[in-house]
Amino acid sequence: MTELSFDRRDITHIVWDWNGTLLDDNHANLAAVNAVCETFGREPVEMDHWRSVFRRPLVPCYEELLGRTFAEGEWKRVEELYHEGYELHLPTCDLADGVPDVLHTWSGGGGTQSLLSMAAHDHLVPLVTERGLSHHFTRMDGRKFETEHDSKAEHLVLHLENQGIDPAKVVLIGDIDDDARAAQEAGAQPLLVASGLMSRDRLAATGAPVVDSPVAAVNALRGV
Repeated sequence: MTELSFDRRDITHIVWDWNGTLLDDNHANLAAVNAVCETFGREPVEMDHWRSVFRRPLVPCYEELLGRTFAEGEWKRVEELYHEGYELHLPTCDLADGVPDVLHTWSGGGGTQSLLSMAAHDHLVPLVTERGLSHHFTRMDGRKFETEHDSKAEHLVLHLENQGIDPAKVVLIGDIDDDARAAQEAGAQPLLVASGLMSRDRLAATGAPVVDSPVAAVNALRGV
């Protein structure tokens, strides 16, 4: 059983991340990144490399990847290329191992859960609905506005306020260090899965507990 840095008995609500957490889409992300690399004249990258450098804010992350700063309008082009590449591979993406059973497990034990992603809201909600998962969540929110630091933190605060949920009773389960940062800034607890877009070492450096999968995360919360 994973040792948590908080008392699991205080947690009644999970906020789930989507990409790289409930959805196994690493290969689609990598294909989209390499579509950007090809257009901007960079050699393609391997997954291990991308998991070692990916971070938010995204603009400086991609500038480092491509070895150049963006001229006016170029970031918009990066976003377009990424979206096109990702959408091309999205149909090949499966739910993470154990999903949706793990969602039933948590709700069956009396807990509630919601979904918060930095994917665009209008993209997220239909996708989750098509996968037959929407009924599991008390609320689903994607990115609806831009923030100064390109972080999930402000989105999480509003996500919880809109549901009237005490952050002290919340764990955010995600796959990157920004999920840990967002949880801590919002007054919630982070629990990270090593199956997404960041290496385990980078996740562990946040000080948050790290597990292998969504199933392992819920088992840790249940004390299994």
